[in-house]
Amino acid sequence: MNHSFLSSTFGTQYPILNAPMAGAASGQLAAAVSRAGGMGMVGVGASTTAGWIERELGVPAQSGHAWGVGVMAWALQDRMDPLHQILEYNPSLVSVSFGDPVPALKLVQASGAKTAVQIGNQDELRQALELGVDIIVVRGAEGGGHGRNDVGTLPLLQLALEATDRPVLAAGGIATARGVAAALAAGAAGVWVGTRFTTAQESIMAGPLKDRIASADADATIYTRTFDIAQQLNWPARYGGRAISNAFAEEWTGHEEELAQLVRGDSDMAERMGDARGNADVAMAPVYAGQAAGLTVSGQTAGEIVEELAGYRAVLKAAASWL
Repeated sequence: MNHSFLSSTFGTQYPILNAPMAGAASGQLAAAVSRAGGMGMVGVGASTTAGWIERELGVPAQSGHAWGVGVMAWALQDRMDPLHQILEYNPSLVSVSFGDPVPALKLVQASGAKTAVQIGNQDELRQALELGVDIIVVRGAEGGGHGRNDVGTLPLLQLALEATDRPVLAAGGIATARGVAAALAAGAAGVWVGTRFTTAQESIMAGPLKDRIASADADATIYTRTFDIAQQLNWPARYGGRAISNAFAEEWTGHEEELAQLVRGDSDMAERMGDARGNADVAMAPVYAGQAAGLTVSGQTAGEIVEELAGYRAVLKAAASWL
């Protein structure tokens, strides 16, 4: 794969994108990543309001740099209004993932923006290739937040690179210059980094949640659907979420049907989880992060993170001595 795809298409200096994490990837974060030479992405959640979209997307739209947006296909199933509003801001790239992407992709393609889809197994890879998306994002099971728990990043990246000449971005478990170098050396056109950016100063994630991620070890995460069940969110069952393990997840993971029955008979459960999220109660609320949490540093700006990740060039130069 031509590693110049991102620079020639979007004008980036580095093949680095922040993942469009709802609840973390704000307009400020996206603009900062783009200014630093990467490509910033804004995460639009299922309950995002028109006012939020206007406020947040206006920031990168006025930055003078390429930027993008990530949306969830299942959240657009009944209403496309958020996507219509998003496209009014002329993003360079729109990622449509987690559910049936076809209706949203048609709108994005008609707008002229480039399209991306996150895939988590071989079936999703086949579908993305059949749909003709511009960029394939291989999101391995190590990744934080929602996605598949089927295949690790490296095997999935190799599968995709063997299957297509389209640009492939590697996501899941990448948090350092060495990780970026490994993905690029394998043939990825770039990297899609999530957890490392959750603790950036420009991230809108609550402070106690950032602190919990920064203090976590690499083995501190759990893959679970318990948080979605408790909040009665309509995430498709095949997409759980990787988060820092806490008391709530440990109690209910493996007992999802019991939890669902409890929620159906307890109208206060969703409210209590909502309160926990609002109060940043890390013992109950989800703190979505991947296995790279142990490599995350607290308090950096997005620009500083991009600069550190851009050290991949020195890593690749040193590795070339083996040739």
